[in-house]
Amino acid sequence: MKKYILTRLLRAIFSIIVVTTIVYALIFTLIPRRQIFTSDPNISKVAGDPDKKLNYENTVYRRQGYIDYYNSKQLSNEISKTDKSFSPEGTKKNLEAAQEWAKDKGHGWKVDQFQNNKEIFATREIPIYERVLNFYKNLIQFDHPWKIHDKSNPNLKRYIKFEWNKGMGPAIVGSGTQHKYLFYFDGAFPFIHQNFIKLYLGDSYPTFSGREVMDVLTSGQGQTKSQEITLDDGNKMMTSYNLHTAEYQSPENQDERAKRMFKDDYTDVKSNYQDPSMIKNSFMIGAIAVILGYLIAIPIATHLSQRAGRWIDRFGLFATTALIALPSLATIYFYRFLGSSLLGLPDSFTTYGAGDIKSYILPTVILALLQIPNNILWIRRFMLDQASSDYVKFARAKGLNEREIYSKHILKNAMIPLSNAIPTAVILAISGATMTETIFLLPGMGKMLPDAIKSHNNSMVIGLTFIFTTLAVVANLLGDLLMQKIDPRINLSGKGGRK
Repeated sequence: MKKYILTRLLRAIFSIIVVTTIVYALIFTLIPRRQIFTSDPNISKVAGDPDKKLNYENTVYRRQGYIDYYNSKQLSNEISKTDKSFSPEGTKKNLEAAQEWAKDKGHGWKVDQFQNNKEIFATREIPIYERVLNFYKNLIQFDHPWKIHDKSNPNLKRYIKFEWNKGMGPAIVGSGTQHKYLFYFDGAFPFIHQNFIKLYLGDSYPTFSGREVMDVLTSGQGQTKSQEITLDDGNKMMTSYNLHTAEYQSPENQDERAKRMFKDDYTDVKSNYQDPSMIKNSFMIGAIAVILGYLIAIPIATHLSQRAGRWIDRFGLFATTALIALPSLATIYFYRFLGSSLLGLPDSFTTYGAGDIKSYILPTVILALLQIPNNILWIRRFMLDQASSDYVKFARAKGLNEREIYSKHILKNAMIPLSNAIPTAVILAISGATMTETIFLLPGMGKMLPDAIKSHNNSMVIGLTFIFTTLAVVANLLGDLLMQKIDPRINLSGKGGRK
């Protein structure tokens, strides 16, 4: 079993790398880079000044991993390390010195000048293979007491210890780390949190500009929510600050209010929000939809398999096949119309917002209804296969009635292959609810993907691809383990399939 799990994990990692790399290479080579400014409102603010526009574009390209870029000041600091007389002003002497620096530095560095002020800057095109390597190099980030190196704070303490502060609960906290709270518990999904290891999937741009992709997906949404908190000194206050998100901030950048409030160097905190995060929204409707889908499909499939070949079975097969054949888009709109007109449920998430459970009913139920026809066909097929088995004939010979045979034997054995698909169904429901979330304007990961593609938010597309691919391969492994748990005769470590 251990060997099997290790082998599957290695295959999973390889699959994730291959899929993510292909998508990364396609996006960053085939899509013109200038399209990332299509949804950027700031580009119009500098459009009238060619120098500011070029500097802004190069800065964004550098942040997105297209190029290395030294603006005039940065280039001056770099060259001045060896040439104290260098100035960024575009004189012939300085230009020649910059070109000589670029030649010595190599790796494709080029020197150019701004159009108006003639100041010198330098750029280097980053090859696609280097961009991919940089992505994986920065993908997993570890937090530790020597993470922060701040010359303005030489006396920064460095430690990791356990604390249980009043009002904050148990936590492992650090100093010299990027995050103050490295491991903690709270009432927010997923309830147990850690900052020892973080995924860095790039910076979101142009939408949610300035924020990391994972921060966008995992942070709350909507308006900030104030609550009473207890500070380290025991004082209480009403604020929207989430103290568990505290990160290091250099004393040079701290304001006086933050210094008085926190009394340490971990003053950069995020706020609490009223609405759930995108990941939580997608997880809630996805998981509940799968449960509903199976709860409805199992009794229907059982009823049809017990009456195989009769008119009710034929009608059921015709209905389920027709529902599968219908375009999902048309089905969603039809169910939405019925739910809103007959039951009075909101046809858009924005009608009542996340604070009202009615906002989630139609998206969740529709997502379940989309899965039911396919579930019925597969469960019926598995149950018919079991119904012709020798153990079923033996059970009938013993005098068991059909209800007992189906509930205690056939359904139980039919669930063995079905159990392999349950984790995958959950993941597909979470990641594949793109149309449902988009139509209902539900802010989840499914809606985020087409929004990111439309706005040319390449980092978000890559990040979501990585997340969805990871969830898919992990789901396959969990499905195998669940199948083996239900039927111990299945030997995952061997070649024969059963012990």
